[in-house]
Amino acid sequence: MKFQILQEKLKEGLSIIERVVSRSLTLPILNNVLIEAGKNFLCLSSTDLEIGIKWWALTKTEKEGSITVPSKLLSGFVGLLPNKKIEAGALKNDFFSIECEECKTKIKGLSAEEFPLIPKVSKEEFISVKSSEFCRNLAQIADIPALSATRPEISGIYFSFQKNQIISASTDSFRLGEKKMTPLKSSLLSPKTLIVPQKTIKEVINIFGIKETELKIYFSPNQIMFESLMQETDHPEVQLVSRLIEGSYPNYQEIIPKKFTTKLILNKEEFLAQLKQASLFSSKTGEIKLKREDSRVEILSQNTELGEHESFIYSKIEGEKFEISFNHRFLSDGISKTKSEDISLELNGDSGPGVVRSPGDDSYTYVVMPIKGN
Repeated sequence: MKFQILQEKLKEGLSIIERVVSRSLTLPILNNVLIEAGKNFLCLSSTDLEIGIKWWALTKTEKEGSITVPSKLLSGFVGLLPNKKIEAGALKNDFFSIECEECKTKIKGLSAEEFPLIPKVSKEEFISVKSSEFCRNLAQIADIPALSATRPEISGIYFSFQKNQIISASTDSFRLGEKKMTPLKSSLLSPKTLIVPQKTIKEVINIFGIKETELKIYFSPNQIMFESLMQETDHPEVQLVSRLIEGSYPNYQEIIPKKFTTKLILNKEEFLAQLKQASLFSSKTGEIKLKREDSRVEILSQNTELGEHESFIYSKIEGEKFEISFNHRFLSDGISKTKSEDISLELNGDSGPGVVRSPGDDSYTYVVMPIKGN
């Protein structure tokens, strides 16, 4: 195997695929990146057996072949090279050579035959989205799930892929986020409902979030694949394949209140600032209390060791009086993810869940459970 590539391009590819390189003592091959030189393309692959990533670049290939090399060492070394042409290839006894200007290096690798296969996903059905927009939308709910050994289904993010709509949702039992999106194109023969691990979604956001390109999503019974194409040619540039979480997702729509007894319209940044002030004096449970005072909302917190806090924020209020407690972090997280200057907070008495939305926009819904018994 022998090929040529610019240092900057190889560095870019390594930064993408090393995100899921495993630090495994029992399977050393998972510490490596698979390097495959084809006729016109270089392909880098990595996997932790849960997620697999492939990255391609156009290259000048003198001899086709493959080898695996320790990812951390290769990435660190390539990052120190000048942005010049690199000549690289496989040598005897599983050594990988790199030449760049006056530098010539050999790295000990492992045979490509030992590298695990990354599952192939059928391209028969797909749905496509605008990459950056899709990732920004997912970021609104990606931090909510919590790892659960007893309820693994809520450790991931639920998706309902429909021909004209994508619905995603996540929960940790204390709060719930739902986001609705519109795809660019779809070849779905029927709706797909599945649960994707939180780690996968965070990697999708990190890898594809900066790309202003089309992102295609493909499905198989146990896997999902996200793919973006090269700008130069109609060939994949990045593919991320992930296993799915088995099980049935809770019927979360039952949790979202259909009505409210009180509705507040608050300035987002002002409300967040006051919640942050109050959080400094909250109890060990993170409790802050909201209370109606005519056309104002009183924000209260108290800590027996630190002191107490009280502030007011003016609000458009319709409905009944209320006095309700929330965990300040859970409430602030949902509010901070809205994309509007003002937010609406819908309440259902003193013990019902609160619902955060952007006024006039039902694409994002955030439900937070109150702290009861206080």
